[in-house]
Amino acid sequence: MSEIWNSTLSAYWSATEVSANLAIFLTLAGALLLGLIVGYERTYHGRAVGMRTYGLVCMSSAALTTFVGYPTLWYGGHAATAATVDPTRVVQGIVTGIGFLGAGIIMKDGFNTRGLTTAASVWSSCVIGVLVGVGFYGSAILLAFLSLVCMMWVHRLETWLPTRPGIAVTVRFCHGKTPAPGSFEHAVSERGYEIVGGSLSIGMKEGLVEWHFAATSASRGKHAPLTELAQVLSADDRIDSFQLAHTRN
Repeated sequence: MSEIWNSTLSAYWSATEVSANLAIFLTLAGALLLGLIVGYERTYHGRAVGMRTYGLVCMSSAALTTFVGYPTLWYGGHAATAATVDPTRVVQGIVTGIGFLGAGIIMKDGFNTRGLTTAASVWSSCVIGVLVGVGFYGSAILLAFLSLVCMMWVHRLETWLPTRPGIAVTVRFCHGKTPAPGSFEHAVSERGYEIVGGSLSIGMKEGLVEWHFAATSASRGKHAPLTELAQVLSADDRIDSFQLAHTRN
């Protein structure tokens, strides 16, 4: 029994398997790096989807694309006898199901979108399970490690890199009092922010005009904090009520 166990286990850690796992690891590391670079552009502009989300999705997609290139190594090299159907069809069904699960995790509240990174981490966990299922244990371990590093440390990297933090603003004006064209935008720019193009929406609630918009700082460290913005808005006799919040991932 021990000989059968040792031969089965060694098949998953043969020199060929380890070499393939190392090649996949380099692919995952490169995909993570490229995903972080692309995601930084979104982080810099204060968007909800940031470096972690882009990095996890890019890396997991690369893992799924790469492992199918080693069909002879699936299930420890016993794919011909272990699989009666194409395993990639099973993977396709799994990925589709996880997509619905991820969609249920994402929550949108006004200009704030939450759960994107959590949804991406669920997608990454799905790929880890797929790699374990086909016997690419080394790649699964490395993907789990890189995903953990991405979720724990990239957020700190985002705070260190230059960014343009965003805020969500809701302002309700007193009856018959609305700002002159361009005056509100000027007041916002004086405090280091600029209104995101296309984000302004105007409505009416309880007979009062409401403005909703998102704004990003012109540069990091040169914008007024929320407390100062709250004081300015409180002192404006045209404003009945307001709400300020950081846009979050």
